[in-house]
Amino acid sequence: KMATVPLGFNIDAPRWDQSTFVGRLKHFLNITDPRTVLVSEEELDRAKTLVEGCRAGLVPPGSSQEQLLYAKKLYDSAFHPDSGEKMNLIGRMSFQVPGGMALTGCMLQFYRTVPAVVFWQWVNQSFNAIVNYTNRNAASPISLRQIGVAYVTATGTALATAVGLNLYTKRAPPLLARWVPFAAVAAANCVNIPMMRQQEIINGVTVTDGDNNELGHSRRAAAKGIAQVVVSRITMAAPGM
Repeated sequence: KMATVPLGFNIDAPRWDQSTFVGRLKHFLNITDPRTVLVSEEELDRAKTLVEGCRAGLVPPGSSQEQLLYAKKLYDSAFHPDSGEKMNLIGRMSFQVPGGMALTGCMLQFYRTVPAVVFWQWVNQSFNAIVNYTNRNAASPISLRQIGVAYVTATGTALATAVGLNLYTKRAPPLLARWVPFAAVAAANCVNIPMMRQQEIINGVTVTDGDNNELGHSRRAAAKGIAQVVVSRITMAAPGM
């Protein structure tokens, strides 16, 4: 038997207590569920319609709370939180586990020759650039020229680090050589993310209060947020590499 939607149900309210680590962990596990990448475009569009209707107070008759929460899960996994636009599949955070695992495996497997290092670092940085652009702050637009500069700079940094260390560790123990892909990924992340989100550093990000009222813009908040993203991306890559 389906549960009915309770009176005053707020579809945007967090399902779990976001003041606790466990609550935040459950939230992000929910919206980054890799299974959502297999959902059809039609179902994603239906989920968006349901979520937007619920926000407007137009809940379809017979809808259950479970259906609305699942629609919100699909919406959060596939649509940009600022613009509401559907994100490309590769750039969605729900694709990071399968996509990242595949690329990490390839970089760890094919690191002994310079051509292999160059190719897989290029593929990885292209993947990262798509992810960073897809999840950019919609309130801080970035030009195609800035995107190109960020992509070329990050890719160049990764290739220079990987090739340089690859040549340097030719006579080093195999264990040391295994760290080459990770060093390249870490160096590139330090360049790619700040470059791709440079407008936030220059102009600041919007700061709101607990009721989502805009208070102003802060460059310090932007720098702190971007630094945390860089550290988290490097940390996420560390266990597998």
